[in-house]
Amino acid sequence: MSIRAIHHVCIQTENYKESLDFYNKILGFEIIKESKNFHKREYNTWLKLGDFMIELQTPKKEDSFNKWSNLNAGPVHMGFLVDNVQAEYERIRDLGYENFKVKNGKVVYEVEGESLFKIKAPEGTEIEIRDTDIK
Repeated sequence: MSIRAIHHVCIQTENYKESLDFYNKILGFEIIKESKNFHKREYNTWLKLGDFMIELQTPKKEDSFNKWSNLNAGPVHMGFLVDNVQAEYERIRDLGYENFKVKNGKVVYEVEGESLFKIKAPEGTEIEIRDTDIK
């Protein structure tokens, strides 16, 4: 196989400033390159965390996006591994971000004995945070 690694995920947003702040200030991605007026888009921005990148872009001037739904085919969420789920939840909450998914009345919950939580990015992307790898 010639694929070496995942390079990036492209996320489109009509809430550019809010999404950029979320990925940069809440999740800790570094802004690598921000291009204005990129192929009929107001912005196209590259963000990096470790070896993984997000290409964040606004709609083309004449387009508007359909709203995100977990009923769409294709990717449903992105998952990130942290050292401590509870500590990460508290860190994000302490930054003032509150758009967490609640399941059975809890933000941090267990799936098959493993703790995790999900947070919604401003454009609607669901982000899963967990501290255990899949075995």
